[in-house]
Formats: sequence, C-alpha cells, structure tokens
Amino acid sequence: MKILVLHNAYRQRGGEDAVVEAEIALLRRAGHEVHLHHVSNQQIDGVGARFGALVRVAHNRDAARQVAGLVRETQAQIVHVHNFFPLLSPAVHGAARQAGAAVVQTLHNYRLLCANAMFLRDGKPCTDCLEGSRTTALVHRCYRGSLPGSATLMAMQRATRGDWQEQIDRFIVLTRFSREIFVRGGLPADRLFVKPNFVARADIPPANAREGALFVGRLSPEKGVASLIAAWRSIPEIPLTVIGSGPLDAALRSAAPGNVTFIGPLPRDAVLQRMAQARLLVFPSIWYEGFPMTLVEAMAAGLPIVAARIGAAAEIVTPELGALFTPGDTQDLANKVREVHGADPGPLSAAARRQYELAYTDDTNLALLERCYAEALERRRRSDGQGLKLGTAQALGEEPGGPDLGGACASPHPRHREVQPVKRG
Repeated sequence: MKILVLHNAYRQRGGEDAVVEAEIALLRRAGHEVHLHHVSNQQIDGVGARFGALVRVAHNRDAARQVAGLVRETQAQIVHVHNFFPLLSPAVHGAARQAGAAVVQTLHNYRLLCANAMFLRDGKPCTDCLEGSRTTALVHRCYRGSLPGSATLMAMQRATRGDWQEQIDRFIVLTRFSREIFVRGGLPADRLFVKPNFVARADIPPANAREGALFVGRLSPEKGVASLIAAWRSIPEIPLTVIGSGPLDAALRSAAPGNVTFIGPLPRDAVLQRMAQARLLVFPSIWYEGFPMTLVEAMAAGLPIVAARIGAAAEIVTPELGALFTPGDTQDLANKVREVHGADPGPLSAAARRQYELAYTDDTNLALLERCYAEALERRRRSDGQGLKLGTAQALGEEPGGPDLGGACASPHPRHREVQPVKRG
C-alpha cells in the first residue's frame, strides 16, 4: 500500500511526534511504501511568520496545493494526517481526497472541540465548549491566555465542520473515552475507529531488580506534578525518581522532600530501562489525556501503575495493573502508592505485561492500522460511486469549509470504564 503521512510537529518534541515515527517504522517493516510530509512549528520564527501562520490556520491554500501535488507524485492510496495545526490547516484533507487518496485523521488531542486541546481550565476539567457555546473559549482566552489566539482557534474549528468531515474516511481515536467525547462533539460515530498507541517488542529491555517509584512526563500543571510532590512529603519511606522537564521544574525541586530525585529528560531507551528497574509508575495527570505513551511503555515493561481516575487513564489502568486515585487528592495518592508498593510485585507485573501482549504490541497495532486503511479505501470507493466529492476550488483551499463536526467505527479494545466529562458550573 502507498501511504502519505502528514504531520505538523511541535516546537518541543512530544508523544505525538514519537507515535508518528513509530507508526511509519511499523508500516515500512510490514512492506508498505510510506512517504512523510513533515512541517514544524520551529518554522514560525518572528512576527511575520507568526502573522502568516495566524492568517492561514483555518485554510492554508499553499499547503493544500502542495499536498495535492504530493499525492499525485507518490500515487498515495492513503493520506494519513496526524497534527495539522497550525501550518497545514484543515485544507489539506479535501486536497488529498480531490487528488485521489482516501483520508485518515488521527485525533491525538481535543483541539477540534477545545481551544487549549485539553478540556482543562483553572486546574479542573471543563467541558463548557462541548456542552454549550464555544464562545466560552473567547471569554476565558483559553488558547494561551490570548484573545486573538483563541479567536483564531475558533476559526479553525469552524473550518472542521460540515463538508470538511465528509472528506475524511476514517478518524482514529485512541480510547473509547475519547470516542465518546468526539461523538458528543458532533463527529460521525460510524467513522471513529479506536486504535491505541503501542510499543514495539524490540524496544523493551529485560526487567531488573525493582525498587522505588517513577514519574515520567512534562513538569507542567496539567500533569498533576504539584500534587505528586505534595503527596511525597508524607511518603518518606519510598524513593521517587522524576524524569522530565518543564515550566514547574525549579518550583518542584525547591518543594520536594529529600527522597525525590530529579534527573531531567532522558532518551526513550533510557526511560524504558528505568521502567524495567522501578517498582511502580505514578501518573497523576489531571486532564483528559489522549493515550499517554508512558502508560503503554509501563505495561510493556511489566511496571504496575498508580494513576489519577480521570479520562483515558481510568479506562486503561484496570485494578489488575495497579490502582486509581482521586485526581488532586494527595492523601489518596499517598495511600494508593503505599498499597501498590507494598504488594507482591509479581502478579501486578505479570498482569501489566499480559495487558501489553493483549492490546499494545506492534503486531496488534499493525493489524488495526491496516484494517482502518482498508475501511477508509472502501468508503472512498463507495463515495466516489455516489459522487461524494468537493469541488476542485474548495478542495484546494479556495473556500473555507462549511458548518458541524463528525464520528466512526470502534475496533476491539480492552475493557472500557464509563467516565463522564464534567461540566463547569
């Protein structure tokens, strides 16, 4: 199969970038011909570049024309879009389809429905834009505290409704929890395909003598790291290693007790090695994460998990794998850490590894990805027969897309725990 992957990378490398690379490597190992069109927010440097990105965020004609040319040049059957914000824009989907490809879009976060992509405001879950008017994002300046930025995001969201959704043959969502959110947000339920992230077997180091707790992630408010450090003041007997960096780095270091060690960011292979040596992973995030690679990597390493009971984590971390605690509740977090740390690590570790083998290996993920592509190609074939296409001018970005958001088909996935988003008062 010939596949063209589109991805707009962030300034700071994150989980989405790693997923894109892993999927491309997986597809190539399976014999598929994969081409990557990669742009980066590093290109947005200076006032002129920022203004240009702002103007084209809802509809970048140049990006659309370039993608249409790449589809014809590579003879791509599938165009798989990951992040398209802000440089590629929603215009690339119609352009890819008009050029002859079936289109798949992975929804790594909630940007289509929420200006800050996290459904988080003032440190608490917020679904005001999902339940009511999206102008809430303007009132609260939800995109980086900026009124123009929030208005620009809303313009991009308007471009991802109506006709735009018809150009996408399958949307990939990472969990059943996120599928429910996107269906409630208006995406077409019959086209939402559940496919989690994965870890390749070849990347997993052998387990070692296990001791202490581990946190891996960005040191920023939405990751719940303030609660983590506060909780650890009451757990003097268990050492905690913190891997990562971010805006709260200095504040956390100054507030941390002596049994917490900060070692900064590490390469992925070194992180996996640390996971093979730890007794448990702590995942205190307070927002509706997509599908954190940290959790998949922990299961692959046979590492028990203590996670906040929210969003995808509440679906992924079953009682057999560790424990869930109330987000932001430092006492509950401390209690659950002691409980899991004090338990026999053998059964928990074996269960984590079993869950990885069941749902998150490269083989399983390849089968899901190929199935998703096959379904996208079939919809493309059927819709062509029914004349379901945009006009050339609109597909190439000459006109903005029309009004409302779409949904899809769910693949087999591990047990789902119902979690309802919270509406702010």
